[in-house]
Amino acid sequence: MIARLRRTYRGMRLGTRMALGLGALALVVFAVVGTALTTYMRDYLSAQLDTQLGQAQVAQSKNIADYGTLSGKKYYSWFYAVYDVRNGTPELRRPEDPADLPEDVDDFTSLARAQTAAHQEILRTEHLRGAGSYRLRACQVKPGVVLVSAAPLEDIEDTVGQLITIQVVTFALALLALVVFGRRMLRRGLKPLSDMASTAHGIASHDLTESAARLPLRADGRDGGPEVDELRTAFNTMLEHIDDSLAVRAGAEQRLRRFVADASHELRTPLMSVRGYADLFQYAAANAPEERDRHLARLRAEAARMGVLLDDLLLLARLDAAEVETPLRVQEADLAELVRRAADAFRAARPGHPLTVLAGVGPVTLPMDPLRIRQVVDNLLTNAAVHTPAGTKVSVEVALVPGAAEVRVADTGPGIPPEDRARVFDRFYRVDKARSRDRGGSGLGLAVAQSLVHVHGGRIELDSAPGATVFTVRLPVRDVRPADR
Repeated sequence: MIARLRRTYRGMRLGTRMALGLGALALVVFAVVGTALTTYMRDYLSAQLDTQLGQAQVAQSKNIADYGTLSGKKYYSWFYAVYDVRNGTPELRRPEDPADLPEDVDDFTSLARAQTAAHQEILRTEHLRGAGSYRLRACQVKPGVVLVSAAPLEDIEDTVGQLITIQVVTFALALLALVVFGRRMLRRGLKPLSDMASTAHGIASHDLTESAARLPLRADGRDGGPEVDELRTAFNTMLEHIDDSLAVRAGAEQRLRRFVADASHELRTPLMSVRGYADLFQYAAANAPEERDRHLARLRAEAARMGVLLDDLLLLARLDAAEVETPLRVQEADLAELVRRAADAFRAARPGHPLTVLAGVGPVTLPMDPLRIRQVVDNLLTNAAVHTPAGTKVSVEVALVPGAAEVRVADTGPGIPPEDRARVFDRFYRVDKARSRDRGGSGLGLAVAQSLVHVHGGRIELDSAPGATVFTVRLPVRDVRPADR
C-alpha cells in the first residue's frame, strides 16, 4: 500500500506535489497553532474559574465565621461542603440545602482530609459520580472548620470544544483553499518550465541525422521570475551551442566529402597515367626500344608527382590531428636569410617571372621550423607563378610590425575574383577550374601554407585586386628586433 502511494506521488506533476507538500506543511502549522491556542484558552478559563472559586470561598468563609451559615450562593450547579475537623477526622455537617452536595462526597472528604494535613488551600480536579468534572477547592474557614467548594468544568469544556470545532472547520477550509489556489499558482509559475519541456520534446522529435540539421526551436517568454529567466537563458544558450556544433559538424562533413572526392580525383589521374606509361614502357621494351627511356622518365615523373601529393596530404593530416604532436623542429633561424634563399631558388626555377626582394630590415632571428617556413614561402611564390602569365612581376619582402614579423609575397597579375578569395585556402580548390594539373598543381599548396602558419601560432592573409595580389604571413613573436650583422 505504501509503495503504491509512493508511486502515485512520484507520478504526480511537480506543481501538484509542491501544492501537497505546502498543504502538509500548512497542516502541521495549523495543528501547532490550534493546539497552542486551545491550551492557552483552557488554561485561561481554568484560571478564571479558580479565581471565582477563591472569591466565592472568601465570601462563604466570612458568612460561616460570622453567622455560621452559607448565604449568598449565586453560582448555579456549584457544590458546598462544610467539615468539622477538630478531632482530626473530617466530619460532614448537615447541609443547609440537599442540592449543596453531590451524590458521592468521597472526593470532598478526601480533599478536606488533605487540607487538614497540609494546613493550606488545595485545588484539585475530580470527576464526581453523577455530576461530571468539577474543580474542587478546600480552605480553612476558622480553626476546626474546612469549606470545600466545587465548580463545574462543563462550561469550560463546551467553550474549548466549540473553539476546537471552529479551528478545525476554519483550518480545513484554509487548507483546502491553500492547496487548490496554491496548485493553480504553482502551475502558472511552473508554466515556463513546461514550455521548455515542450521545446525539448520538439527538439527530440527533430531529425538531427541530416548533415544540414538545425534547431529552429527556442524557449520563449519572460514569465517565471529571475530564476526561471536564468534557466531559460542557459537553456537557449545550450541550444545555440548545439546549433553551432551541428553547423560545424555539417560543414566538416561537407568538407570531408569534398576532400574525399577531390583526393580520389587527384589520385586517380596520376594512377591512370602510371598505368598508361607502364603499358607503353612494356610495349616499347618489346617493339620500340628507343622509346623506352622516354616512357620510363614520364613514369617516374608521375610517380614523383603522386608522392608529392601524398606527402602534402599526410602533412595536412598530421597538422589536423590534435592528439599527434606538432611536426615541427623549432630552432632559432634568420627569417630574412630564409626568404632570400627561397627567392634565389625561385629565380632559378621560374626565369619567366622577374622576382624582386624588396629592401627591408636586416636579419631577423625567430624561433621557428625553418624547413616548414621555407615550404610556406616556396608555396606562395609558386602560387604567384602558376596563376599569372609569363612576365608578371613578383616581389617578396620581410617586415617588422609590433609583436610580429611579416613576409609579404605580391604579384602584378590579374588578381583573384572576390567570390574565390574566401576559398583559396581550401584543399583541392582551384580558381581556374579548367587549367591543367601539370601547370596548376593539386590545389594543396595554399592549404599546406595556411596550416603550417597556424601551427606556428601565426596567420596568413590575402589582399587581392586586379594588378595587385598580396599574401601576408604574420608570425607572432615577442620583442622582435633585427639581429646584429
